[in-house]
Amino acid sequence: MSTVAALLAEARTLGMDRLDAQLLLAHVLGQSRSWLLANDDASLNADQLHRLRSFFKRRAGGEPLAYLVGEKEFHGLTLRVSPAVLVPRPDTETLVDWAIELMTPSSAVLDMGTGSGAVALALKHAHPQAQITALDASAPALAVARENGKRLRLEVEWLLSDWWQQLEGRRFDLIVSNPPYIAGDDAHLAALQHEPMQALTPGGDGLDSLRQIIAGARTHLSPGGWLLLEHGYDQAAAVADLLRQHRFQDVTTRHDLAGHTRCTGGRQS
Repeated sequence: MSTVAALLAEARTLGMDRLDAQLLLAHVLGQSRSWLLANDDASLNADQLHRLRSFFKRRAGGEPLAYLVGEKEFHGLTLRVSPAVLVPRPDTETLVDWAIELMTPSSAVLDMGTGSGAVALALKHAHPQAQITALDASAPALAVARENGKRLRLEVEWLLSDWWQQLEGRRFDLIVSNPPYIAGDDAHLAALQHEPMQALTPGGDGLDSLRQIIAGARTHLSPGGWLLLEHGYDQAAAVADLLRQHRFQDVTTRHDLAGHTRCTGGRQS
């Protein structure tokens, strides 16, 4: 049978989460989850069934749901995503919330390694008058970010740049980054095989991108400006030490919703 109820049962046999199966069904049918719950006897046509079962197979194989439906909600914004960018995580909203606290309407802000544009666009949405610049070393990722900005009508300056490469002589009031930080031998990488590896890990101990950002930040921050960095749950002490080594003051760490140390930042002296 090809009813909604039968297909949800089929998804369970594949080991799929019920919510994921419902969201895929809703996507294929062009309906809401609430509609599915009220119409579990509705049937799919042959084309819809073929498409759905392809999605079920891919999701059961570990492909992120956001890539299948083509979008992800982040900080109140619906972002288009593709395998060219990381799927935005709720943990990164910790970084955004902290940045919003520090911003003023006239702030000049830089987002480094923007990916889908999630952080930059959330900051622009919160502070429409702020000057937001976002960079990425990946042209395909930057194309996704630029399209998100256009669709959401949020004006951001998008730069193709390998970290500080295209920023000579420029200074900002606030710099934020969610860079690659997973160690090269971390067992969790296997479960993330569908996402762009260069956005997940710099190899080695996972700190190389953070080192590059911290080392160059002082020449690109205005006096009293802040640098805020997302990092792994076990990297807060190392990132704090790097910030202090480069003479940042008021070094502070924030926790994510799960209670893990997720972001560390410091103020330009």
